[in-house]
Amino acid sequence: MTEEILQPDISGPVFNHANGRLLMPETRYWPTDMWKSPWSLPTYRRGAAVLAGLITGGAAAAWFLGEIGPRLAPVYSFIEAYALAYGVPAVLIQIFWTFIKGGILLLAPLVNALFAVWWERKISAHIQSRMGPMYVGWWHGVLQTVADGIKLFLKEDIVPDCADKIVHWLAPVVVVIPAILVFAPVPFGNELVFADIDIGTVYVFAVGGVSVMGIIMAGWSSGNKFSLLGGLRSAAQLVSYELPRTFAVLPVVMLAGTLNIAEIAGFQAGYWGGIIPRWFIFYPVVGQVAFIVFLIASVAETNRVPFDIPEAESELVAGFNTEYSGMKFALFFLSEFAYVLLSCLLMAAVFFGGGAAPLPFLEFLPSWAWFLSKVLILMFCFLWFRWTFPRFRVDRLMDFNWKFLLPVSLLNIAAGGILIWLLS
Repeated sequence: MTEEILQPDISGPVFNHANGRLLMPETRYWPTDMWKSPWSLPTYRRGAAVLAGLITGGAAAAWFLGEIGPRLAPVYSFIEAYALAYGVPAVLIQIFWTFIKGGILLLAPLVNALFAVWWERKISAHIQSRMGPMYVGWWHGVLQTVADGIKLFLKEDIVPDCADKIVHWLAPVVVVIPAILVFAPVPFGNELVFADIDIGTVYVFAVGGVSVMGIIMAGWSSGNKFSLLGGLRSAAQLVSYELPRTFAVLPVVMLAGTLNIAEIAGFQAGYWGGIIPRWFIFYPVVGQVAFIVFLIASVAETNRVPFDIPEAESELVAGFNTEYSGMKFALFFLSEFAYVLLSCLLMAAVFFGGGAAPLPFLEFLPSWAWFLSKVLILMFCFLWFRWTFPRFRVDRLMDFNWKFLLPVSLLNIAAGGILIWLLS
């Protein structure tokens, strides 16, 4: 780092015209002062090289592994033939295979929670010119969330004397089970889906809506007025924003002619003019409006900033989970990040072509690699929003939904009908 970058300007205080005096030059630096020429800094170049190496290594590993989904059918056929040869009933074989797939599916929200918490800490730190986790784990604190999980597992489970103990215990269970089951019909790549059901879109919205009951139960059973207010706020918010979120998907369903999520993703295969992907996000007006409405409503559905009214710490201590500790407390966070992942999976499948490559010459990578890349980019948006926007006031949050998002989503359905008529 050069002497010019380190030397502050001591001619006077630094002013922010919107908020008055913010920094004193003798003790604080603006990031733009510290990073006037970032590529001249060895640490910046080294970090960029590490990032490029990770992306290149990940792409090489994905190319080497190839498509995973088509290989599962021969594996099942081999297991079935081997078991039938020893007289095992076919029903038991199917149950055993279902449990194997269920165990793999269970890893999705668990691994996602460990990774997403660490990633959010790193993103928030860099946005605020900090380092974030660095010491727990061999590289950039990658084991920090594992240590946090062990800590939460060992912490004492405290239940208030005035709480309804049965409901208090059931609430996190009611929240987290739908957050796991909801991944069943979501495709993670070509032929890589747990349950390829025809009404997958309806299933996701129906099962995902059950978790709000667990939040209400947590707030009501805690015997705490702040928790109760958090639960009621959550019910109002989630029920309200579920409407435009559902309506945002309807134009896509109308254009694809199916409710099957894997078929919706497959419908977007190919390119216009050999260059532009046939993703729904590129459908004129209808696709962009549907995506924006779905994205905003999904941020609200997952109680993320700027829509984190149920967990407004400045108003409600910690919201509906104030009276929870240990693993019960952790289950609420696991479900929150599970629904963030679900929203990103749905957006990638419904609006960005699932596992389709963005350009024809990039199709050498398997579908699951492209699908995962799109999901990670969308998850970054969720984490980025949290450290960018201020929290909505509760009345304005509801007004925004009922007076803007809902009418826009309904008008977009009509526009989708017009687009289908023009394309027919």
